[in-house]
Amino acid sequence: MKSFVGTSFDIGSYALVDEPMPDPGHGQLRIRIEATALGFVDGLMMQGRYQIKPRLPYVPGGEIAGVVDAVGPGVTRPLVDERVVTWQLGGGLAEYVVVDAADVDIAPSGLPMPIAAAMLVDYQTAHYALFDQARLTAADTLLVLGAGGAVSSAAIQLAVHAGARVIAAASSESKRKAACELGAVAAIDYSLPDWREALRSVAPEGVDVVLDPVGANMLEPAFRSLAKGGRYLVIGFAGGAIPSLPVNLALLKNATLHGVDVRYFLATRPEQARRVRAALFSMVARGHLRPPATIAFPLANASDAVLATFDRERRGKIVVLPEAVIGSSDAG
Repeated sequence: MKSFVGTSFDIGSYALVDEPMPDPGHGQLRIRIEATALGFVDGLMMQGRYQIKPRLPYVPGGEIAGVVDAVGPGVTRPLVDERVVTWQLGGGLAEYVVVDAADVDIAPSGLPMPIAAAMLVDYQTAHYALFDQARLTAADTLLVLGAGGAVSSAAIQLAVHAGARVIAAASSESKRKAACELGAVAAIDYSLPDWREALRSVAPEGVDVVLDPVGANMLEPAFRSLAKGGRYLVIGFAGGAIPSLPVNLALLKNATLHGVDVRYFLATRPEQARRVRAALFSMVARGHLRPPATIAFPLANASDAVLATFDRERRGKIVVLPEAVIGSSDAG
């Protein structure tokens, strides 16, 4: 089978190679991969710069969707030929992968596999952040930073669906327009020095919740924009730098700072997480939420797909397909 493998923590060391077909062991199954979604974290892991450092040689890509083609001993569920999704620490940029049977979910028949892969982490992260950590309600106003990103786009939809008022912040006109199409009542350009003035014009009392996947120089001014009793959600640091915050602001605002580690949620409440995933897949399959925009690459162009994850101007989740199908789908 074909597999995209790296032998060092250098993106240039990764190449598409032929490897033996893996056989499932006890309690495992083999998936014929139909789509693997990539995010910013995948590029970090390939370089050994993520908080979890993978073992070498390493096959990147953890957001996997495909069809079960073999099961190992001890697997009693009738899973062969089932459409499944799984989130792993890697292995997805290949034609086949072996995973534990306990780690897969059935994908709804009405959900295309590239969409299932693209939703797997981002929609669950957004849901966990908003409703578990921030306890978002219909009475809240939510500010979403980096509104063109995958988690942010999911968060806009989920918050609007819950009845909350959403204000989006993004640096390009196309991303701000897309955020409004997803239901944001206003969109501001946070690349401008006076962006907080624009925010005050639409939220004069401040915002109740901030969802921040950007970090860098956005954290402190956005935290200052919270209303009393506000909740600040730290999703990641796509802006590059990990910022610091004067803690007196939390006292003055009577506010809370929440780290959003969705892996902790999955590890400590796996059955609840599984129910959330099933509900999110169903909502998209039934048209209650819009599917994520995707940008597709064939496995043969896996290097280009990885580099695309670092492009802050792209709009869409990178999805790698084993077959040579290049194109994009736009949720807007």
